[in-house]
Amino acid sequence: MFLSSVNIKVYLALGTTDMRKSINGLSILVSEQMELNPFSGHLFVFCNRQKNMLKILYWERNGFCLWHKRLEKHSFKWPSSKEEILTIGKRELTWLMDGLDISQKQAHKTLNYSTIYLKNL
Repeated sequence: MFLSSVNIKVYLALGTTDMRKSINGLSILVSEQMELNPFSGHLFVFCNRQKNMLKILYWERNGFCLWHKRLEKHSFKWPSSKEEILTIGKRELTWLMDGLDISQKQAHKTLNYSTIYLKNL
């Protein structure tokens, strides 16, 4: 699906969005308010006031795609920030869609090693 691309960026449009907007209205928000290119292939995520609905807009080869999820119970852990746009990774987007906080402090940290030492057995 849309998370399979390697170099994809995920932009959250913080605050609330009128979910009556569809592809045309959301792509205008991306270009005019977020000042980003809606044809970039990156993901643009929007949330409603009740935080029970997400829409993800992205361009794929020859047309726009709009992914929509509405929760029947509960709400998304939509971040609150003074910023208008938040860039997150694919991992954090998966957490968000699963109802988790994107700034989980309990998650394992990424380890980076430059050398591997092997013991002779």
